[in-house]
Amino acid sequence: MSGGRPGPGNGANCGGPVAGVDEAGRGPLAGPVVVAAVILDPARPVAGLADSKTLAPARREQLAALLRAQALAWAVIEVDAAEIDRCNILAASLAGMARALRALSVAPALALVDGNRLPPDLPCAGRAIVGGDGSEPAIAAASILAKVHRDQRMVELDRCHPGYGFAEHKGYPTAGHLAALLRLGPCPAHRRSFAPVRACLAPGLPLPGLP
Repeated sequence: MSGGRPGPGNGANCGGPVAGVDEAGRGPLAGPVVVAAVILDPARPVAGLADSKTLAPARREQLAALLRAQALAWAVIEVDAAEIDRCNILAASLAGMARALRALSVAPALALVDGNRLPPDLPCAGRAIVGGDGSEPAIAAASILAKVHRDQRMVELDRCHPGYGFAEHKGYPTAGHLAALLRLGPCPAHRRSFAPVRACLAPGLPLPGLP
């Protein structure tokens, strides 16, 4: 999923557009990890950008709509549970970052990536920034788009796989989610490489998080 408009970028100091990159959903037991990349348009700024975790859900959705309308370019990529299980969550997240940057309708000259690691196959120069979602507007914008998209996907998965409470906990290992795993077993959206899910597939293993 991507969007944007042709035009000048905001990366004058690096010779071209600057993209912010962030992910949502590394910790949950189910659902995709979602990565977003955003190039903001300096001619159409979006006020109130902040780390998505600090914003109320309604405010995140308002800002996401503004970003999709006003950003120079944006892209959102899902990396599903099967790929996470094949290559591990870190590698899946890094792969999603590179894909999101390649999906932008405007090629970035520099990617500002939240965290302390850069993908090995970036299509442009990159800079990793710890806490970047709270200090760099473009990364904050990416965190908002990724979080809103993932929350919506988990609501859809809740309809497809009722009983787990995905719409409420978004796949995170809450007590209710762990109890549902024990009662129902994993569904296709669960990450089988994660310990609490793996325990449900191996009889006799204790389920982490439950007494």
